Amino acid sequence: MRLTDQFDRPLGALRISVTDRCNLRCRYCMPAAAYAWLPAASLLSFDEITRLARLFVANGVAKLRLTGGEPLLRPGLDHLVGQLSAIGGVDDLAMTTNATRLAAEADALHRAGLQRLTVSLDTLRPERMEALARHDRTSAVVEGIDAAQQAGFTTIKLNTVVMRGVNDDEILEIVRFAGSRGLEARFIEYMDVGGALEWRAEAVVSRAEILSRLEAAFGPLAHLARAGDPTAPAERWRLPDGSVVGIVASTTTPFCGACDRSRLTADGMWYRCLYAEEGIDLATPLRSGADDAELAAIITSGWRSRRDRGAEQRAAQPGRAPLVPLTRLQQDPRLEMHVRGG
Repeated sequence: MRLTDQFDRPLGALRISVTDRCNLRCRYCMPAAAYAWLPAASLLSFDEITRLARLFVANGVAKLRLTGGEPLLRPGLDHLVGQLSAIGGVDDLAMTTNATRLAAEADALHRAGLQRLTVSLDTLRPERMEALARHDRTSAVVEGIDAAQQAGFTTIKLNTVVMRGVNDDEILEIVRFAGSRGLEARFIEYMDVGGALEWRAEAVVSRAEILSRLEAAFGPLAHLARAGDPTAPAERWRLPDGSVVGIVASTTTPFCGACDRSRLTADGMWYRCLYAEEGIDLATPLRSGADDAELAAIITSGWRSRRDRGAEQRAAQPGRAPLVPLTRLQQDPRLEMHVRGG
């Protein structure tokens, strides 16, 4: 029997954060000077993550994605990939990374069973990367992408968070860069999620504007149906040269009605919406001796009661401002996107 929530949305995808740490400080995610980190002892072990993942898969999840923070800061990640890839019923095992450490890890990850990669790349200019993320290792990202392709990864997507006056002048450049390497460029509207302390509506470059710029530069775009994955967060278009571009428009065109995703933090808190302010603690029962049936009951009950439509609710708010103030973020680090694997 299919597990669905209060709006008949299935439980289909789980994003697993393996660490809250990141080696970048991107302005749209981690702009503050200092952060409260999760205690190392609270992080789920690979065996604990695998056990929970197996229970989620048994309840309908077919897509697993490893996130962070930066997941490649977690030592031995290929071992976790191997454990997750051995779970029957996992159709898609992917990872989102900033790729600064990917060159050294790509081969082991591919051999362990990782199927797809999404690389966060917000600029191609080293001096701008320094201003945007407090590092200038653009070359390391490109080396990571090249190493991943050499290792055998055939599906790599580039995620670019577009911010007006910051990097929106690179949209066309990034499309050309992706196309030259057989990658798919994806543009993400600047989102007012937890941790986005500098968010303002004027900085959002909308889906409509991105499409207008693409058509002006490349010609007519062919919209691709979501028949292959109707729950995918990105809409996709084919350019006249055959390359494909995606846009994730959560800010101006929310897609809550088709959302089948939830998130597991590195310390075992389960969030059923990116904007959710409360999560469900799975670590405590897991470590207190709960058996699989008891843990599965928490998952099924939690999803069946889900009514989250966070992006739609945010879009409907007049005078929209950043979601969470700094004082509250300091009190509850799980409200940060780098903790819950945005």
